Amino acid sequence: MEKVNSIFQLISALFFGVALIFFLTYERMWDSPLEAGTVVSWLLVGTVLHLISWAVTSMAKRNMVKKIDQAEMEKKELKAMVFDLERTLKLGKIDRKLEGGDVADRESSSIKPRENFK
Repeated sequence: MEKVNSIFQLISALFFGVALIFFLTYERMWDSPLEAGTVVSWLLVGTVLHLISWAVTSMAKRNMVKKIDQAEMEKKELKAMVFDLERTLKLGKIDRKLEGGDVADRESSSIKPRENFK
């Protein structure tokens, strides 16, 4: 799509360049004054080429935005999967520590357990 976009932009630029040269050299080449109908037809063709170029550019831009949005969505999904995997691994390690540790190990910490007085 990028090649089509650049080709239409190049065609549009070349057309207006050729039109400029044509209008500047018209009297020398044909020895007659330039008519309004000729100018209007050249400008209409140029406008149509420019509009086609603009439409192709906007389609290419829209296509790229869709690809970027899709890549960002995949990136977010992968981040969520990695987060979930890391979380399950951390929870698994904590569970193994709690299952494997003795009650004496837990009581030997510097913080005393809370006592409820009534």
